[in-house]
Amino acid sequence: MGKRKASKRVRPTRRAAPLETTFTCLFCNHEKSVSCTLDKQSGVGNLHCKICGQSHQCIITALSAPIDVYSDWIDACDTVAHQGQDDKSGNADSAQAPAEHEGNYSGDEGY
Repeated sequence: MGKRKASKRVRPTRRAAPLETTFTCLFCNHEKSVSCTLDKQSGVGNLHCKICGQSHQCIITALSAPIDVYSDWIDACDTVAHQGQDDKSGNADSAQAPAEHEGNYSGDEGY
C-alpha cells in the first residue's frame, strides 16, 4: 500500500496596501497637505493644497488613481520650470513645444 498524498497548506494572500490620496505639496513642502479627488463620471482629477492653496486639474481615465494625478502635476511643474529656464537664457527660439500628454484621451481614437 502506498502513502497518502498530503494536501498543500493554503497560504493566506496578502492584501495590497491602499494607495495614498494625500501627498506633499510641491510649492510649500508640507507633508500630507495635498488632497486628491477623482470625478470619474466627468473624467477630471483635482489636487488642492490645504496650506498654500495651489491646485491642479487634469483629465483622467477609468483606471486612473490619485497618484496618477499627482505625477501629472509634477510633470506639469517640470515643464513650466524648463520653459522658464529657456526663456531666461534667451533660447526661446530653440525651445520645443511640450509633447501632448499621452494620458489625455479625447474619445475613442484608434480603439
